[in-house]
Amino acid sequence: MKILLSAFACEPNLGSEEGVGWNTVLQAAKYHETWVFTRTFCRSFIEAELADNPVPNLHFVYFDPFGWSEDWKGKQGLLQLHYYLWQIWAYFTARKLNREIGFDVIHHVTYVKHWSPSFLALMPQPFIWGPVGGAEAAPKPFWKDFSRRGKIYETLRELAQAVGERDPFVGLTARRSAIALATTEETAARLRWLKAKNVQIFSQVGLSQSEIKILEQYQAPLSNPVRFLSVGRLLHWKGVHLGIRAFALAKLKQAEYWIVGDGPERQGLEALAAELGIADRIIFWGSLPRTSTLSKMGESHVLLHPSLHDSGGFVCTEMMGVGRPVICLDLGGPTTQVTEETGIKVPAIDPHSAVQGLAEAIARLADDPELRSRMGEAGKKRVREVYDWDVKGKFFAQLCEDLLTQQKDKA
Repeated sequence: MKILLSAFACEPNLGSEEGVGWNTVLQAAKYHETWVFTRTFCRSFIEAELADNPVPNLHFVYFDPFGWSEDWKGKQGLLQLHYYLWQIWAYFTARKLNREIGFDVIHHVTYVKHWSPSFLALMPQPFIWGPVGGAEAAPKPFWKDFSRRGKIYETLRELAQAVGERDPFVGLTARRSAIALATTEETAARLRWLKAKNVQIFSQVGLSQSEIKILEQYQAPLSNPVRFLSVGRLLHWKGVHLGIRAFALAKLKQAEYWIVGDGPERQGLEALAAELGIADRIIFWGSLPRTSTLSKMGESHVLLHPSLHDSGGFVCTEMMGVGRPVICLDLGGPTTQVTEETGIKVPAIDPHSAVQGLAEAIARLADDPELRSRMGEAGKKRVREVYDWDVKGKFFAQLCEDLLTQQKDKA
């Protein structure tokens, strides 16, 4: 088959959106002749990787509107404008290339957000949209704990999503999708509202075989103190303030809370730890290189991930790969990844009950090493069965073949 992938973010050896794009591309090329649209900024990284590790059946097409090739790092408004215009360019580029190649299936991969259109949905081929996310939001009762800056951020984010969903081309993208994959139930609900016909929940998060092997090398520490770990930028919606309050409420005698990451909330979080009288048992490691972060994960016993609106939650999958249980809120991406066998999900009704639930989960896992071990092993198993990129690649390949079969049957 001849497959066209749209992957605005696509870079080797990275995580997040770029990693999603790159790994999806590699998997597609295992099964089908694959063309990939991506931006010019990614070209040098991709060509360097392919020079060392050639991939048959893989063809990249690089372009940008008006010849722009900037990364736009730290300039979110310009990046989003670039992305929207790039999608328009992608449509006209695809029309021209399709006359020469004759694609069978078209798949939008990145960006992973539901409130911006993919104009490739206008092409005559069956169109796969996603996985896309973005409808996840911090429940309103939690806003009272946010700083003024945090409340402004959440308000503007809600506004941007509402405006984006009402873009007629977003609705057209949803309606013309043969399959719309949503990262979470929250986004799935919005895709149905947009009149997408066939909506399935499928996480964008994945790990390669080599990454899984690296993660599984870390043995669980046997001695006290029991270490709880949070990883990520210290932003208001990451919910670390809830983790700190819960850790204090649990009143553990031999435990530490490690926080890896930096950001605008750090000073306030350090003040909160001091106010609660637990500053001596909370360690702020700051932003660390990837290898150091993995080391901290290996030295920890439990991941505490109280994020309020993650679409993915890559660290949850990574920590399950290390063989550690996960405590998270029953929201967004983490709730699709974590099961009763691999961790504890706490209802997110309001800050008070969430902190109480997190504290109970912390105390339970701190006191039960056998439960930690059992959940850790179940996490490893789930990663290999669900989040291995090879498994996800087979899913996408079968999806393409099924769509083509359906199209032939209709004809």
